[in-house]
Amino acid sequence: MHEALHPKGWKKASGYANGIVAQGKTIFVGGQIGWNADQQFESDDFIEQVEQTLRNIVAVLAEAGAGPQHLVRLTWFVVDRGEYMANLPALGRAYRKVLGKNFPAMSVVEVTALMEARARVEIEATAVLPE
Repeated sequence: MHEALHPKGWKKASGYANGIVAQGKTIFVGGQIGWNADQQFESDDFIEQVEQTLRNIVAVLAEAGAGPQHLVRLTWFVVDRGEYMANLPALGRAYRKVLGKNFPAMSVVEVTALMEARARVEIEATAVLPE
């Protein structure tokens, strides 16, 4: 399995881990966006795209016999930091709905655009499946 790293004296990380130590089979999930299995967007809504993106990550993990509990890192790319910050409560609900209470090391980066023009978010994932 894996273990969250939290230096003594640091304020508690909320919704993410500062670091993770893990051992096992590493799974790298390429950037996923909020379209369905047919590569069609069903919504331009940020939260709905986040939820679909997370479901896409779970689907890729399942191909390796892994699940959300094996995630050790997520890197989010968003096209609008303000949209991300304004939707934190709904974002948290969508996250927990799909990934549960699994909080890997995370980064969020605002970018000017994503390769798919309708995409509001892209997320890369790394997971470790215990031997």
